[in-house]
Amino acid sequence: MADSKRIMVSLPNKLLSEVDKIVREQNCSRSQCVQEAMQMYVMDRKKEILREELKEGYQSMAALNLVLAEEGPDEDSLSYYERQLAEAE
Repeated sequence: MADSKRIMVSLPNKLLSEVDKIVREQNCSRSQCVQEAMQMYVMDRKKEILREELKEGYQSMAALNLVLAEEGPDEDSLSYYERQLAEAE
């Protein structure tokens, strides 16, 4: 693992015991177990951030979407809508 870096992590005894149990059951190393757990955490965090960004985007476009739904689209409102979408990117 040339692109790896060794770190030191402190864990409560109870958590380390649980990790060691998983290590024995999965027949892997502590390093592999911790690496997989960290990868899962990073993926979950990215999903959470994306979910928040999508929520904010939907909320910022809600008023315009309501107007379009109530009045029906015309050329000006569609152009404005497209500009808003482009700016959101």
